[in-house]
Amino acid sequence: MAGWAGAVRGAIGFLTRIPVSYRDGDWEAFRSRPTAFPVVGYVAGALAALPLLATETLPAPTVALGYVLAVYAVVGIHHLDGVADLGDALVVHGDLERRREVLKDTTTGVGALLAVSLTVVSLALAGLGLAGLPALAAVAVAVAAEVGTKLGMAAMACFGRASHDGMGRQFTGASAPALFVAPAIVALPAVALTWPTPVAALALLGAVGGIALPWYWANRSLGGINGDVFGAANEIGRIVGAHAGVIAWTLL
Repeated sequence: MAGWAGAVRGAIGFLTRIPVSYRDGDWEAFRSRPTAFPVVGYVAGALAALPLLATETLPAPTVALGYVLAVYAVVGIHHLDGVADLGDALVVHGDLERRREVLKDTTTGVGALLAVSLTVVSLALAGLGLAGLPALAAVAVAVAAEVGTKLGMAAMACFGRASHDGMGRQFTGASAPALFVAPAIVALPAVALTWPTPVAALALLGAVGGIALPWYWANRSLGGINGDVFGAANEIGRIVGAHAGVIAWTLL
């Protein structure tokens, strides 16, 4: 068995573009240890948040652009494929089987274009909001949002029901509800990043709540979750978490 080190390597290799020395057994270790999700959230969140350190020196739009570029440089754009596929499935007319067919279709429809466009614009607006915060607060919110979205993915792996054999079942079949305790504990320190204010906690909770949106829709419209849902949830959770953190900082 690859153990925890292998699980983290597998998670980094699957969830980010960070170069790692991949070894046999890393994938099996990762999918059976959902705790690796929030661990990667800390790493990816910290790296993607580096441009936010300039919130007090550079113009806000420049910082926001830097944040968006950093996010996709670190995590890649392959998760956006899930957003695109769900966008097409969301607008198609038909029953469950028709929606599943659309998910497998390689043709890019108007639903996909709109979904990806909204996702990128929403992330850019979140970056613009973060650029208006003090540097350390902006970084804290970005990291908490990334940890939160990865915690939400761990929840999907532990509690979710796969719609069919595929990437989704790779996770749900190897996890169980009891395994969610460890990821939750690992994610808990992120809530203290803006202590004593609860801004980071609300960013993390917002990200987990954002995961619930595609998860709920997939259960109703697809009969369960799959790899596309995991990818879309990763993007949506980050956006909702970042916006929640900005709103919380503004109001508190």
